[in-house]
Amino acid sequence: METKIGFIGLGLIGGSIAKAIRKFHPQYQIIAYTHTPATLEKAAAAGVVQVCCDQVDHRFGECDYIFLCAPVRTNISYLKTLRDIIKPSCVITDVGSVKGDIHEAVRTLGMEANFIGGHPMAGSEKTGFDNSADYLIENAYYIITPSEGVDPEKVTAYEELVRSLGSLPLVLSYSEHDFITAGVSHLPHIIASTLVNEIARLDGPEEHMKLIAAGGFKDITRIASSSPEMWQHICLSNREMILKVIDIYGEMLQDARELVSSADGEGIYQMFESSRNYRDSLPDTTGGPNKKVFVLYCDIYDEAGGIATITTLLAMNSINIKNIGIIHNREFEEGVLRIEFYHEDAYMKATSVLTDRNYRIHRRE
Repeated sequence: METKIGFIGLGLIGGSIAKAIRKFHPQYQIIAYTHTPATLEKAAAAGVVQVCCDQVDHRFGECDYIFLCAPVRTNISYLKTLRDIIKPSCVITDVGSVKGDIHEAVRTLGMEANFIGGHPMAGSEKTGFDNSADYLIENAYYIITPSEGVDPEKVTAYEELVRSLGSLPLVLSYSEHDFITAGVSHLPHIIASTLVNEIARLDGPEEHMKLIAAGGFKDITRIASSSPEMWQHICLSNREMILKVIDIYGEMLQDARELVSSADGEGIYQMFESSRNYRDSLPDTTGGPNKKVFVLYCDIYDEAGGIATITTLLAMNSINIKNIGIIHNREFEEGVLRIEFYHEDAYMKATSVLTDRNYRIHRRE
C-alpha cells in the first residue's frame, strides 16, 4: 500500500522535510495545504507535492503521517479538524520549537493515541519554501516528544522515518524539550535581538557603530535576522521556560558586571576560560538551531579581477559558494574576502584548492 504523507504548511522546515521525503522516498505520495496558494504551486511545479489542497479536508484522512508546519498556535487550530477525519493508524506530528501548548491541546482533544511531537533542530535565518532544501535536516538532531497514550510501535516507526531522512532522532518528554530549547535556542535569539537593538540605540546620527560592526558582533547576532512572527509565537508559547532561563542569565550578567566593576582580573579570566572550554567541547554537528557556518577568509591583492580569479578557481573545481563578500573591518577577522559554503566538504576542498594556488587562507573554529 502506498504511503501517504500530508503537510499543512510548507515553509522553510516543512518544505525541507517534504523535499527530503521526496529525495529518500520517491514512491511516497505527498498531500499538502498552505494558506498561500503560490507556495503550493511552487511545490507542485518542483515535483515535491502530488496532491494540492485548497483546504484541510477528507483527503488528509488517507494520510499515514501528517506534518503540522505552521506557527505553533496555528498548528493547534488544525487539530480539531484533523481529529474528525484521520484514520486510527495516522500519526500527527509537528515541527514547532515549543511543545507544551500543543501537547496540552492534544490531551484536551483526546488525540494522544495519534500524536507524536517533533522538532528538527535545524534552520536558517531565512524563511519560506524558496529557502528550503532536502539537506537542511541532514545530520541534525530531530527531537521526538511522544504523547503518553501513543503506541510505542508508532514511536519506533516514526524514529525510523526520521532516521531515513538523514536526521538523528532523540526522544524526550515535551517539558524537558521546552526547557532545553529555551536555553540553547530561544534565549540566544532574544540575546541577539537585544544586542542589535542596543547598538541601534547607542549609535549616533552618523551611524558609525553600524558602519564598523563586524567580526564577533555580526557572528553572534546573525540569528537576529530570523522571522519576527515565528519568534513572537515562540516567546508567547514557551513563556514560562524562557522566563526561567532569562532570570538565570540575568544573574550571570550581574555577576559579570561585578567582576568588571571590581576589576577582578582572575574572575574575568575564569569567566572567559570556562566559557571557552565548554564551547570547545560542543559536538561538531552541522545541524542545530544555530547551524554551523562553513566560512574561510582569504587575503587578496587590491587589484582588478582578484575576486573573479578566486571564484573562477572554485567554479573550475565544482565548488558551490553560498555567499561571498569583502570584509571592510578586520577586527577579529583575518583576511579580506569572506567565502561561505553550504557544506563542510566544499569548505575543505576550497581551502585546499586556494592554498595550492598560494593564497593565504584563515579559518575560524
